[in-house]
Amino acid sequence: MRLHCLSEMQNPRKEMASQLHKFCALGDTTKLFALLSHSSSIINETAENGWSALMYAARNGHFDVVKMLLEKGCDKTLVNKSRQTALDIAKFWGHKHIVNLLSNAKGGAKPHFLSDAVEECENYFSSTFLDRRSDKRTDTDWLRGKQADASSVYIIFSNLCPLVSLIGTKESAQEPEIKLCRFQSDDVKEFLTRPDEVSLIFLGVETQLNKPHSVEQGDGLVAWFALNVEKLSTDQFERKYEGCYFLQPPMPALLQLVSTEAGILAQARSVLAWHSRYKFCPTCGGKTIIEEGGYKRTCQIEGCPSLKGIHNTSYPRVDPVVIMLIVHPDGNHCLLGRQKRFPPGMFSCLAGFIEPGETLEDAVRREVKEESGVKVGHVQYVSCQPWPMPSSLMIGCLGVAISTEITVDKTEIEDARWFTREQVVEALIKGNQQHLVVPPRHAIAHQLIKHWIGMNANL
Repeated sequence: MRLHCLSEMQNPRKEMASQLHKFCALGDTTKLFALLSHSSSIINETAENGWSALMYAARNGHFDVVKMLLEKGCDKTLVNKSRQTALDIAKFWGHKHIVNLLSNAKGGAKPHFLSDAVEECENYFSSTFLDRRSDKRTDTDWLRGKQADASSVYIIFSNLCPLVSLIGTKESAQEPEIKLCRFQSDDVKEFLTRPDEVSLIFLGVETQLNKPHSVEQGDGLVAWFALNVEKLSTDQFERKYEGCYFLQPPMPALLQLVSTEAGILAQARSVLAWHSRYKFCPTCGGKTIIEEGGYKRTCQIEGCPSLKGIHNTSYPRVDPVVIMLIVHPDGNHCLLGRQKRFPPGMFSCLAGFIEPGETLEDAVRREVKEESGVKVGHVQYVSCQPWPMPSSLMIGCLGVAISTEITVDKTEIEDARWFTREQVVEALIKGNQQHLVVPPRHAIAHQLIKHWIGMNANL
């Protein structure tokens, strides 16, 4: 009698296990969720052939079902009567996105659609023909001599906006280009006598291959400097550059500059922006002065702790930012988001600042989860881009999602969506912006999207 009662008690459990396996094989996440919400203890129940719910889902390539089972705590190590795990089954049937998910520890195995090697990419704001010559920054006499040298080049900023001019006309064969105005020491000597009002920094020297002219005197090095003066007008500079003007506001105007000078602009504006924000010592509040060619600010208060040892408050700062293109587990969709300030229809890569004590990979996973609710496994570095607004380094990565449901944090971004490869190609390559507008080619977000499209063009 007791055995008979026990058998009757087990039958309902077997029936639920049968339903569980059926829902997993069919990929019915709605019914699966409802069943597990009431009977989560059956998640590891096996059929007579030893197959578990996870194995059925892996066999049929149901990514969302596999994800749900893993989140509910199913056992990945179970084996069936053929001594196969769910991972073995997924590999056999060629469901590589399931293989990646089941292989996931923290970052997961590298998906099949990511290349092994990533070629170094030179993004906008990265190109420069200057050698920074940091060894010369502490050589006060050399710097003073170069500041007065007729061969030295000065570029001018007013409130961090660079002075530029339009080179070429519509009548010429080439399109007009926006370039930095270049001045000599005589043109700016009035500013060099006002150190309290002017920030002056040494940018470096022209590389020998890019010297526009030979220098017969001195050491043959053509030095470049940048200076920032508040509230300048263009009147006094138009005698040399007719029609010159200050590029403002910084975005997207700074993207108009010729690419060969963009790196110089990024270096100059980033350091000058630091000087504009750190006129007083962050340690004690005392006044600071510029030293080492503009790459150090020294406190004038005797006994300030910043004067002992090396303190990062004394040197220009760079804010690291991760910017990532998140790829769907199937390899054929990517996740893009938009902010309210974006032009209509524009979507871009998600991005966010790296927090103290955080790796690049963890920053990618955290930011994507916070902004879109999507979980990320494998993360791969692609390239980086200086971003002088005011002084960031955009660290570009690809990430592979291990969940696909989007839950947008409206305080962070306005919207986020999965876009197909075809939609992205239409916007990026063919210029069809009817359904999607991507960032301009100068932005690393554009390059990340382009990299993904070119990486697996056959998919």
